[in-house]
Amino acid sequence: MKHRLNPCRNFVLELARLFRDGKKLRPGVRKKSTRRSNKRARPTALIFSPHPDDECIVGGLALRLLREAGWNVINVAVTLGGKRERREQRLRELKNACDFLGFDLASLGLEKINPITRQKNRRHWMAAVKVVVKILAEHQPRVIFLPHECDGHGTHIGAHLLVLDALKKMPRGFECFAVETEFWGQMMEPNLLVESGVEDVGDLVAALACHVGEMRRNPYHAQLPAWMLDNVRRGAELVGGQGGAAPDFTFATIYRLRKWSRGRLTNALRNGKFLSRSKNPASLFKI
Repeated sequence: MKHRLNPCRNFVLELARLFRDGKKLRPGVRKKSTRRSNKRARPTALIFSPHPDDECIVGGLALRLLREAGWNVINVAVTLGGKRERREQRLRELKNACDFLGFDLASLGLEKINPITRQKNRRHWMAAVKVVVKILAEHQPRVIFLPHECDGHGTHIGAHLLVLDALKKMPRGFECFAVETEFWGQMMEPNLLVESGVEDVGDLVAALACHVGEMRRNPYHAQLPAWMLDNVRRGAELVGGQGGAAPDFTFATIYRLRKWSRGRLTNALRNGKFLSRSKNPASLFKI
C-alpha cells in the first residue's frame, strides 16, 4: 500500500520488494565470448581471487578492462573454498561464471592459505608461493588484483600475503600495478573509485548467481548492486576527500591502486581518483 504521508517509506518498501525478487534470480546463461585473438599483443590482468565468487564481487574494473580496453583478464582462483566435498562443484560453478563474463581461468586449488599457515607451516606456505611465482612469470601481468591486507577474512588476508611474498621472489626488474580490493573488511585509505554501468553490474550479478551453492546458502548476488551503490557514498569521502562533492555515479567499486617496483609497493596516484564510465580504464595504468 502506498503511504501518502511518508514517501520515503514507499521507497524502502520498493527496495525490499526488489531484494526479495532478486533472491530468486537465476544464473546467467553462457554469453558469447568477448575474448579476442592475438592475446600476446594485449596487456594482461590477473585477479587473485581467494574464493570462487570473488572474481564477480570485485570485478568491476577488470570487466571494464576486458570490454573497453580489450585486455586479457585471467581469474586466478587461489582456493576452491574450505569444504573439500564442495570443491568439484565450486570449480564447475566458477568456470560457468568466468565463461559468462569472458574471463580466462587458472585454478590453483591451494589449501590453508591464511596467516596462521604462513607463520607455522613454512614448507606448505613456500610451496604455495612458488606456484604464484610461476603464474606471475608466465603471464607477466601489467596489473594484478588482490585483497588488501585487512580484508576481514583469513583466506582473503592470506591471499594478500601470498601474492606479496611471491612478488618478492620475482626478479628485481619485475614491475606491475597492484589493485587492492575489499569485501569483508573495508580499506581505511583507498584511492580509486571506479564507476560501472547497469549492463556491467547486471552481468556481474548474473555471473555471481552462477555460484549456485553459495547463493543458496546466502543470496548475496541480490545484494551486490546495493553494495556498489553504497561504495559511491563511501568513496565520495574516502577517495575524493572529506566534504567533497560525490561523483554522479550510481554503481562503483572501491580500490587502492599502487605499483610494485624495485621490490616494494609504492603509491601510483598522487590524489584520490574517480574513474567514470566515459574514461578508458586503461588510462589508469599509464602513470
